Amino acid sequence: MAQIVLFLSTAVVFLALDAVMLTRVMHPLFARHLGAQLLTEIRMVPAVVFYLGYVLGILVLVSWPALRDGLPLRALWRGAVLGAMAYGTYELTSYTIMRDWQPSMVAVDLIWGSVLTGISAWAGVQITRALIG
Repeated sequence: MAQIVLFLSTAVVFLALDAVMLTRVMHPLFARHLGAQLLTEIRMVPAVVFYLGYVLGILVLVSWPALRDGLPLRALWRGAVLGAMAYGTYELTSYTIMRDWQPSMVAVDLIWGSVLTGISAWAGVQITRALIG
């Protein structure tokens, strides 16, 4: 039961925060630099695959060990490290091989991935602790 609550709470926090950031900051930033290269409608299947897989990865690598050991702050900092690695891989690779990729895109998304993953992991642990005990 705890794993289900942990997954759902982490996913809700992650999706809610990311939806705000994507619409208010990331889309305008990427549109400014990539323009017509962006799709007008997102591709839902890869988005769902990413979000499900990424949240599962947060749980396996970060949140479940922190919950099990009773160390929610561990989820925060280890989540931030995981986010930096994951988002950094994408952004730095894109910057390495794509002509129109900009350093501002790399910095904003890498920082966001770190913050988002850390906060989501920590919040999921805290919510699960509050609901399960």
